[in-house]
Amino acid sequence: MSTSATETMRAWRIHEYGPIADVLRLEDGIAIPTPGEGEIRIRVQALALNIHDIERINGGVMFMRPQLPYSPGMEVMGIVDACGAGAETWMGRRVAAILPTAIGGYAEWAIASPDTTFDIPESIGIPEAAAILMPFHLAAMGLLERAKLAPGETVLIHAGGGGAGSAAIQLAVQQGARVVATAGSNAKLALCRELGAEIAIDYREQRFLEPILDWTDGRGVDVVFDGVGVAVQKQSMDCMAYGGRYVMLGFVSDKTVGDQPSIVPRAIGWGNFSLVPFSLGYRDEATSRALKRSMPGMNRAPRTLGDRIHARLVDSIGRGALRPVVGLRLGFEELPSGLEALARREAVGRVVVEVARRR
Repeated sequence: MSTSATETMRAWRIHEYGPIADVLRLEDGIAIPTPGEGEIRIRVQALALNIHDIERINGGVMFMRPQLPYSPGMEVMGIVDACGAGAETWMGRRVAAILPTAIGGYAEWAIASPDTTFDIPESIGIPEAAAILMPFHLAAMGLLERAKLAPGETVLIHAGGGGAGSAAIQLAVQQGARVVATAGSNAKLALCRELGAEIAIDYREQRFLEPILDWTDGRGVDVVFDGVGVAVQKQSMDCMAYGGRYVMLGFVSDKTVGDQPSIVPRAIGWGNFSLVPFSLGYRDEATSRALKRSMPGMNRAPRTLGDRIHARLVDSIGRGALRPVVGLRLGFEELPSGLEALARREAVGRVVVEVARRR
């Protein structure tokens, strides 16, 4: 499919920061974007909502602030229908993508980089096809690649009822590890147990340190998978076994601490465990080297690793050994209600929005 420069699309956009209901508007007549050199355009079939999208609506903590107006949305799934120079091999492929600068996804068409775009086979239907990419890659990168989780080890997974948490439970169980999970509602606790967690703890009702020490006979856990951050950090560190690995993939409980000193070196030394922080993003070697010079300290995983991870995930999902958890499935016009559910921490698994065009 191709589009002319005069064709337009619908998109949810903001012109100012504020509450979701006040500033997020469904607009028509928006110019369909054209991919530049090395870029691809995706005709969006479905998109997955992310808790980080909310910051790009209310103006919360962001690494960089895009120029207004814009469409939020960092993750889409659909068909590549246009390619810039150098990206022609992507034409016509069914894909999922994490979008550059984490915006642009709440629209009928989106521009993506091949570096963070992956094929999705036709055998995986919507909405599951839209729910795979970010949570399963986060879980695989954190648990398997960075923490080297081994069979027989114990792992504490926070926010087990969410997208990344539910993926992490499944991957840990598949790896032969034993899982304890935390969550914040009865539905989420039930999901954690269904996916294979031996223990599911409601963090709202009790401390998790004591039950975990009892469960491990006082030893502690080998791995902590933490996307919550400061709200659970101290207890989680107290849960660590000797030689354990603390996987730090996010800090949604308080994003303001993301660039502030928050680690006490003596506590880490006392605990004899390793911090294993990471951020998700793949680049080819040349781009990674350029980023290293322009943003000293930043390292990106090689795209070849992303391909290996994705191949394993798609195979496991195709065989039914893993499953994307979709707790809420909405139409495009209902998108704000899904964001509100995320903001209230009511969503179980992923919220997927299907984009049905009128033409």
